[in-house]
Amino acid sequence: MQDGLEDQFQEFVRARWSRLVRTAYLLTGDAHHAEDLTQTALAKAYRSWRRVARADNPEAYVRRMLVTCNSDRFRKRRVTESLTAAPPEVAWRDEGAGRVEERGVLLNALAALPPKQRAVVVLRYWEDLSEAEVAEVLGCSPGTVKSQASKGLAKLRACPGLAPAVGASTGAAGQGGER
Repeated sequence: MQDGLEDQFQEFVRARWSRLVRTAYLLTGDAHHAEDLTQTALAKAYRSWRRVARADNPEAYVRRMLVTCNSDRFRKRRVTESLTAAPPEVAWRDEGAGRVEERGVLLNALAALPPKQRAVVVLRYWEDLSEAEVAEVLGCSPGTVKSQASKGLAKLRACPGLAPAVGASTGAAGQGGER
């Protein structure tokens, strides 16, 4: 890679690493998987950085790679995930998650959603993307985003301990809202 593109890629990674890892954590429910997933997506982005950098929104391009890499984890080999009573300690502090009384309850509820519903809920309500943006990231129609979001939110509302927080807020994580 040329020096200018190399510098541009390194700057991109420095600026967006924590946000990408946070999104990956919400998709996987595991801090170690999140970092691995982010590194995998960034390695793929690095190989095609010339094309990624020319995109209208490189962050959205890499976020799509992140979601695709997460889906590939389940396609290539069946991964067994064991849920724990308490979430692992995390290095970052996300003030948005503090709005939910029990962060662990939310993370367990997200982990229980099917991968597509989890991706839609995370991107739509945690990352605060529009339906069209989520549809673009996931490569599906806005109608699919709406139906998957509706099903995912219904499952979250049915979770004990989340019902008051999800019902009272505008989104699954207490961030964002309908656009």
